[in-house]
Amino acid sequence: ATRNTAAMIRINSSAGICLALLATYALVVCHAALASPSMQIRRSFSSPLRTQTWESLRRAQLAKEIFTTDVDSENTQVCLRIRGGSSGTGMETNLGISFKEKSAFDAARGAVHTKFICTLGPKTQSVEMISKLIEAGMNVARMNFSHGDHKYHAQTIANVREALKQSKRMCALALDTKGPEIRTGKIQGGGDVELVAGQEFTLVNDFEHVGDSKTIGQSYPKLSEVLEVGSEVLIDDGLISMTVVSKTPTSVTCKVANNGLLGQNKGINLPGAVVDLPALTERDKTDLAFGCEQGVDFIFASFIRQGEQVREIRRHLEACGGGHVRVISKIENQEGLQNFDEILAESDGIMVARGDMGVEIPVEKVAIAQKMIISKCNVAGKPVVTATQMLESMIVNPRPTRAETTDVANAVFDGTDCVMLSGETAKGKYPILAIETMVRICREAEKVVDYTPSYVAMRRHGGDVTSLMSVDEAIASSAVKTAFDLRAKLILCLTMSGRTARLICKYRPVAPILCATADEQTARHCMVLRGCYPMVMGSLMGLASVISRCVATAKVNGLVHSGDVVVVVSGVKEVTGATNDLRVLKVE
Repeated sequence: ATRNTAAMIRINSSAGICLALLATYALVVCHAALASPSMQIRRSFSSPLRTQTWESLRRAQLAKEIFTTDVDSENTQVCLRIRGGSSGTGMETNLGISFKEKSAFDAARGAVHTKFICTLGPKTQSVEMISKLIEAGMNVARMNFSHGDHKYHAQTIANVREALKQSKRMCALALDTKGPEIRTGKIQGGGDVELVAGQEFTLVNDFEHVGDSKTIGQSYPKLSEVLEVGSEVLIDDGLISMTVVSKTPTSVTCKVANNGLLGQNKGINLPGAVVDLPALTERDKTDLAFGCEQGVDFIFASFIRQGEQVREIRRHLEACGGGHVRVISKIENQEGLQNFDEILAESDGIMVARGDMGVEIPVEKVAIAQKMIISKCNVAGKPVVTATQMLESMIVNPRPTRAETTDVANAVFDGTDCVMLSGETAKGKYPILAIETMVRICREAEKVVDYTPSYVAMRRHGGDVTSLMSVDEAIASSAVKTAFDLRAKLILCLTMSGRTARLICKYRPVAPILCATADEQTARHCMVLRGCYPMVMGSLMGLASVISRCVATAKVNGLVHSGDVVVVVSGVKEVTGATNDLRVLKVE
């Protein structure tokens, strides 16, 4: 095949269709997709051959791999679908969107599969405000331990639990660590100093050094070792940029690139530099012990650069009695991206932390990194959070920018499980409006997502074809396929650890997943899984009774109605890791 060749083949047998489809795939592999890979087939076959031929095509169409158009009275053109993105937001999906009807502008209704993380702060610490956030859609309450002391955060946790008690709803708790950071030291008088473009400025390897307009101390004693002449140094989220011109064992002298005000205790970023900061500072260790005592569900681990750092955090959690706490690793710099695969393997989930990432790597590469991270998390079946500046303007404005709304929607199209609000809910003027707006954006985005190609992509990229799939993943994958085939309204999952629910979510069913478990923390762990709705049962003993009660609850809450199909995934034994049963039932 040549680059711009389209496969136009007349065939009259099922075997011919298979060969032609293979040829069409080959065209795509050879980058002949500039012209739509296609073939023509005759419709005037003898009856047996025609039946076989169209049955083969029907199966391919159901898999969303091809589409057909009539050429003339005797021929049909068969085209291979070429999609953009694993969530199926390709050209043919986009061309199917229409705004001709007036109803197209009505607000979308129904449950939203995407999960929402809200940062609690001074504006939203009260029981009243937390209750409103939960009502608006908050699934995970995040506490930023870069700010506040243990007394403050203990009060926040108590308020969350009181709000949950009043509302009888569910919400998980996440502790976001301060992490290892490099910061500027003190300045004479405690105020800011003005830096002018072109001047020389010295960073001293002594955090106790009191600075002025020409020098300042900083917290990383090995700064001179990791920087070279020509290296870039960014301060205060990149607002001040400077380049290293010389260094000594105790200091680094830089040339300032732009005018700006430098304050004390500001963050310092070293793009491209490999630093040996510990995964956990002494403050982080104290914070994690506090989190274990308070019963948090997730740790959002800041500045993770290697897989070993995740293992170190787990060891510390286990020593503090928090072995059940899930670790979400935040990818924030170049080293973390370079070692992403090993970090993903060790983590329970990943956060695309675009704030520091956008300072540590070229800002134009952040979107590319986001797509890579989300896709790899999807294939691994691990939850992924997209965070930072998603609705930043709503800190001060009641409406987001158009770019922000598109950013949130694109995260949904990319396949994110969760989206996160930071300053918007922690200190913003419109915290409730911010979460309500984000929920509306995600609900609208989900309306145009074609989940079928996501399932096909997961099966295609699910692992080495020479290795066996685990029993529980095979059951989960089959459950989603069955739900697609039967257009089931609900997938009911009975799980002890939450693993089965996570695997079902991996294959992105259209139907919501009702996850029944006897463990409250397992239920909260499911609050970061896209499309999963946890339900706590007193016990999973007595399978028939549990299924009956779950379906009845789903019916009462409007998830299913009489006559709807429900796919049920469970285990014959009510123990972790025993998922081996798939059944289909009709709601009476």
